[in-house]
Amino acid sequence: MTIRGIILSWPFYGTLLLSRKPFSTPIRALHTMRLVQFECDNKRGVGVQLSNEGDVVDLCSADPSVPRDMRGFLDGGQAMIDTAKQIVESGRSILPADKVKLLAPMTNPDKVLCVGNNYKDHCDEQGVPVPTEPVFFNKFPSTIIGPGDPIPYPVETESLDWEVELAIVIGKKGKNIKKSEAMTHVVGYTVAHDVSARDWQFSGHTGGQWLIGKSMDAFCPLGPAIVMKEDLKDPHNLGLRTRVNGETKQDSNTKQLVFKTEHILEFITRFFTLLPGDIILTGTPPGVGVFRKPPQYLKKGDVVEVEIDNIGTLKNQVV
Repeated sequence: MTIRGIILSWPFYGTLLLSRKPFSTPIRALHTMRLVQFECDNKRGVGVQLSNEGDVVDLCSADPSVPRDMRGFLDGGQAMIDTAKQIVESGRSILPADKVKLLAPMTNPDKVLCVGNNYKDHCDEQGVPVPTEPVFFNKFPSTIIGPGDPIPYPVETESLDWEVELAIVIGKKGKNIKKSEAMTHVVGYTVAHDVSARDWQFSGHTGGQWLIGKSMDAFCPLGPAIVMKEDLKDPHNLGLRTRVNGETKQDSNTKQLVFKTEHILEFITRFFTLLPGDIILTGTPPGVGVFRKPPQYLKKGDVVEVEIDNIGTLKNQVV
């Protein structure tokens, strides 16, 4: 965007308040682009949250051409991102935070992929070698729930566990992606909770049933927003933590990741085509319940908060 000969590059700076005297009026606060899905007055839409836990710009109300689901929005590519910026600049269609229910920022991805043992300190707590290449498994898209949604305790497990994870959100289709081009395929990052049934995941059932142990209903809380990559100074240097009933269980930093975004995308796209809206959970740090001595597990009534600096906090209760 160019204003009076000044070129404003990304990150997006919101609406500029200009006056006759240069810079005599402060610039409106910097807006991080926090893409959300929300519900208001029984209508669902895509919006931009103006700050963490802040008001939401209703993109669909401002421009009916904007899809009402995030996958459709991301399918629109850079043109749709530019439309969102223009709407936020206009100052129109702002919904108060207390009138909006945030949903998971992506509810219908083609794929939910997960990287295992991707934190050095998590490998250390298990006493296993650090992998030499990314180890992948997956969850079903139907496992996704949003901020504040309940996590039903499955009757089929007695070992429900927590895992905070940084999640990559794909913005552009790609196959055989090179590391040097990987970030052009990423729209941003969000917070994920990789809920796990350890008695199914590990040796208790026929040698380990990872798919079952990771993909029961509501096993992937996601949110509260997708923060665009341009608004994160370094996604591989973010504090992340888990609290259960207010007690910190995990507390680490994404700089401990063994394989970072570029490596993950280069590796997995040798085999799969990534599509806009695909989610990749990048692994969890130490402090999970199963490796504590003695092991600790979630129970009904527990409130779990998973949090990543500069992205937000995702809070869900086990019921």
